[in-house]
Amino acid sequence: MSNTSNFRTALREAKTQALIGPNVIRNALPFLGGGLVLTALGTYGGLGVLQTNPGIFMPTFFAALVAELVLYFVVRGVAEKGNNALALPLLATYSLLSGYTLSGIVYTALGSQGVGIAGVGIAALACGVTFIVARPIGSNLSDQDGMALTKTIQLAMIALIVVVVAQLLLSFFGIYTPSWLEIGISAFGVFLFAGAAVVDFFLLPRVYRDDQYLPAALSMYLTYINLFIFILRLLIAFNRD
Repeated sequence: MSNTSNFRTALREAKTQALIGPNVIRNALPFLGGGLVLTALGTYGGLGVLQTNPGIFMPTFFAALVAELVLYFVVRGVAEKGNNALALPLLATYSLLSGYTLSGIVYTALGSQGVGIAGVGIAALACGVTFIVARPIGSNLSDQDGMALTKTIQLAMIALIVVVVAQLLLSFFGIYTPSWLEIGISAFGVFLFAGAAVVDFFLLPRVYRDDQYLPAALSMYLTYINLFIFILRLLIAFNRD
């Protein structure tokens, strides 16, 4: 959920800017698609490790997670400076690492009765449907409505991060979220990132020029990856024993 910082910066810049990149989302789509394909490859690799050598998965998972977090800020900084030649391979590496860290929840979903490969497919399809629905809504928001929605999503995302971090810390002490609460948190995450998809179509053309397609692609990538994660979490929670 690193795109929280994206929202803060973008919101601040959008307050004083008109539409400066009407075609930036169109230009970003091939790179968004390529990043998602690389993420799928990274997930496939992670699943392979879990099946053939599960003992090394957790150490490599945490190493990949740390590298992913560091690389996010590097990629974003390089891309926003317009150095696309350097940003593109960094973004590809980031996508692969993101896929590897996703493999844990995908593995859980595949092994969950009632979810399985069909549930993973439903989560991916839901992300595609969200893109189709969010595009006309976000593109046609008025400035007042768009800024209000952006502020709401920003505040809600901060709250979600606090809850998820608390969940993670409690799990280290053997305290796990009950099913009903996990369903509520996951559903909240799904609605939040569906709203973030709408915000992307409103905000990105007001923040990035047409030639700044890589940072726009990164922002959209984070939205749909997190939406995918929370849909899977919701499906797993519904089918928890």
